[in-house]
Amino acid sequence: MSTDKTSTTTPEDEHIVENPEAAAAAVTAVDPRLLVREQGLAGYLGEFKRKMKAGELGSIPVVLGLIIICVVFQSLNSAFLSAQNISDITVTMVGTGMISVGIVFVLLLGEIDLSVASVSGAASAIAAVLAVNQGVPEWLAVVIAIAAGAAIGAAHGFFFAVLGAPAFAVTLAGLLFWLGFMLQTLGENGTINLDSDGLIGQLTTYFFTDIAAAYVLAAVVTGVFFVTSFLGNRRREAVGVPSRPLNDTILRTALLAVISFAAAYMYNQYKGLPLATVIFLVFLIATDFLLRRTSYGRKVFALGGSVEASRRAGINVTAVRISVFAISGGFAAMGGLFLASKIASANQSAGTGDLLMNAIAAAVIGGTSLFGGRGRTWNALLGVLVIVSIQYGLQLESIAEPVKYMITAGVLLTTVVIDSVTRKTQRTAGRA
Repeated sequence: MSTDKTSTTTPEDEHIVENPEAAAAAVTAVDPRLLVREQGLAGYLGEFKRKMKAGELGSIPVVLGLIIICVVFQSLNSAFLSAQNISDITVTMVGTGMISVGIVFVLLLGEIDLSVASVSGAASAIAAVLAVNQGVPEWLAVVIAIAAGAAIGAAHGFFFAVLGAPAFAVTLAGLLFWLGFMLQTLGENGTINLDSDGLIGQLTTYFFTDIAAAYVLAAVVTGVFFVTSFLGNRRREAVGVPSRPLNDTILRTALLAVISFAAAYMYNQYKGLPLATVIFLVFLIATDFLLRRTSYGRKVFALGGSVEASRRAGINVTAVRISVFAISGGFAAMGGLFLASKIASANQSAGTGDLLMNAIAAAVIGGTSLFGGRGRTWNALLGVLVIVSIQYGLQLESIAEPVKYMITAGVLLTTVVIDSVTRKTQRTAGRA
């Protein structure tokens, strides 16, 4: 005969609280970061101090760097902030900037793609041969070249994600292979001149001369930002999630409006709104949406944080890795087309020199972490602005080429050191 020792509880027993004080504290304790927007200016000031102590610098260093660059070079030469120089900078940066956008995706995984410069040269060679030598319609040649770049990137991703080869080794081999492919494609002459009035030629030479174009674009960008921010806040309020107050959204919109309309005014003082800049902004907005507003973007960030955790969460790690390298190759191809447009030809120097280092440096200087898991495609814009601004500023002062390399290297090293220090600070603060 056995005795049933199973304890029984009554409904009253289930509600007994052994430590009422602790329970009350657990209910009322609120993460102070959730109250920031409800405390007004004081809350934002406190949040800013907290982020600085925790090493969450964001884009602050590069923005301060840009301001310092502008002040220094403008004081040395009043032509630095002229409408023509600013227009030239924003057109020149697009080729390298496009390549850097693709690099951001790879860096978010904590990996590297050393082949992008060679892929950009190979893509420009493919487009030139098809359009000039083979008589293929130029728009089709452009599509084929970009598709070829994406396919090349996907092939690199296959060797890395499926076969397990290190991305560094795979893309280093790609750097050499596609450089040789470009030279072979261009043939003995080594140069194929492009029609300056054709599709590729006008990528960097076409300007919207109507002054309304720049102002309309500024108004559209500002309006879209306000609408998306406002609707996003309404959705957050509807589900009980802390959101920005309306005055905060208005303040941010006003700041964006000042910057946008100032840029529009500056463009209209020279040739007008550059087509290259418009295309670059469109891709920046699209890729930022892809990374921050879609499940695919969340998967990319998840892989950058922890591959094993992502795999256990059901993410197809192999597919995401291959797709990221395909994106990198596609943007490298687009960057190569803009660089070819700048000189109206595809030649043997395409994809060589300091292009690779500048593309990687732009992403890192802009704020994308080399350790993965942190960054935005807008970092490519900020970083390439820093690099090209330094180059143009030194060119105005007739500084020798070796000094340009050394200064760019110093900026890159400083950025990497800041990134390393902030990660240590975040780890100490329990934020990494």
